[in-house]
Amino acid sequence: MKQSILLDGPKFQITIRRLCQQLIENHGDFENAVLIGIQPRGTFLAQRIAKELQEMTGQKVEAGILDITFYRDDFRMKGTSPILANSTQIDFIVEDKVVILIDDVLWTGRTIRSAMDAIQAFGRAQRIELLVLVDRRFSRQIPIQPDYIGIQVDSIDSQKVIVSWEEVDNEDSIVLITEPK
Repeated sequence: MKQSILLDGPKFQITIRRLCQQLIENHGDFENAVLIGIQPRGTFLAQRIAKELQEMTGQKVEAGILDITFYRDDFRMKGTSPILANSTQIDFIVEDKVVILIDDVLWTGRTIRSAMDAIQAFGRAQRIELLVLVDRRFSRQIPIQPDYIGIQVDSIDSQKVIVSWEEVDNEDSIVLITEPK
């Protein structure tokens, strides 16, 4: 198994800070925008971004967590066991707001499609934007593209992209894993 470190240490934090600067450029004071992290691992990125935005702007940005378990297209398929997340925590109105969906890795697009379906239960957003830490460009099954990208990775289906978070994995890093043939 070959591991390639794509991002770690200070570069990891710089990437998050750059994403925050892009968000501030497009949304100013966030009066009409909210952040929603997709369970399970998009929540770590959403929390980091919300904290960083508050430090950068001096204002609290509304942030929530979205559990997409029951909206997944493979939920009822035999042989799959979806991860039951900690549940949705959205205690604000999304009606007529710009909803910024946040996930760690965009791969096939199916998770994002499920999140867009799930967010409809909370009202009709003015617009939905997508922020991802890693964009795996060449494996889309659904035509979804991110608005904000930390890094882009050109990888094949047999490779894995693993994002580690200080909060649960004791380090911030993004690693590309290639299995030997």
